[in-house]
Amino acid sequence: MPFEYVPNYYDFPREFRGYGENPPDFKWPNNAKIVINFVLNYEEGAENSVENGDPSSEMYIWEIPYVSHAGKRSYDCESDFEYGARAGVWRILRLFKKHGYKFTTFAVGKAFELLPDVPAAIKRDGHEIASHCYRWWDYSKLSPEEEKKIIIKNMESLKATTGEYPKGWYYARLSQHTRRLVYDVHQELGAPLLWMADAYADDLPYWMPVPRTTDAMLMVPYSYDCNDARFHQPTGWSSTDGFYKHIQYAFDTLYDEGCDGTPKIMTVALHARVVAKPGRFQALVKFMDYIKEKEGVWVATREEIAEHFKKVNPWVPPATPLAYGPDKP
Repeated sequence: MPFEYVPNYYDFPREFRGYGENPPDFKWPNNAKIVINFVLNYEEGAENSVENGDPSSEMYIWEIPYVSHAGKRSYDCESDFEYGARAGVWRILRLFKKHGYKFTTFAVGKAFELLPDVPAAIKRDGHEIASHCYRWWDYSKLSPEEEKKIIIKNMESLKATTGEYPKGWYYARLSQHTRRLVYDVHQELGAPLLWMADAYADDLPYWMPVPRTTDAMLMVPYSYDCNDARFHQPTGWSSTDGFYKHIQYAFDTLYDEGCDGTPKIMTVALHARVVAKPGRFQALVKFMDYIKEKEGVWVATREEIAEHFKKVNPWVPPATPLAYGPDKP
């Protein structure tokens, strides 16, 4: 017997059509042929750790991945994350200041609380700060009630460390409840939600209707492939040159399409404890030098992308709400 899935309150329907064979030109500022969004994931100190009250140490995105110690602290893992806070983030900030580029920060609330110097410097340099939730966890096993409390906690945490609520979100290890919970919390707090990034479905932003409303959330897709996390994955790179060539080829493909009249967005995802290690950092240095030589490149934050997209392609509410799932949890 095949399994029959019944949509619940938190569900969103899948959508395969997208922009079709001929994607539109959303007229990026200055007729840009490509938009580059650099993302800095800042998670240091908010990872799984016995010291944080977790059952085991972190096993993802560090120099010895997939190794975790149950019930014990892992000083090697902890200190690898500390590298991102002590050295890596500052190396990245210096490079972006040199080029005059802005990035989007996926900020884990607890990580910002542990070292307020970091959000202060990121704000000082004019970079965007978005939510990466309160802890760098797998949220898929939490109840909706538990997860909602953590979403609210991170909203208040980031407001305390940055002075305002976040306007964008990216989880990574989200649950099936996450999208609707984030939307509901922003509605309840009266806080603008400009974009969400837990989607990988396109090279362009797109509107995602919210079930049982006439509203929609703007999805600005993220990237798992142009992502330095793949240094620590079996399907990733074993060399700095491998990472550089991958993001260069991705840029070339999208740049060519932009020159042909359909400009897209490219995300380059970074972690302070990964790409900012000295042996990998030259990939980022070379890539910035490479795109600097090209005409029609707009390096933008996700907030800037969302604001432009909403102006040229505003959401048009339908006559009736999207019927999908029950009205209550």
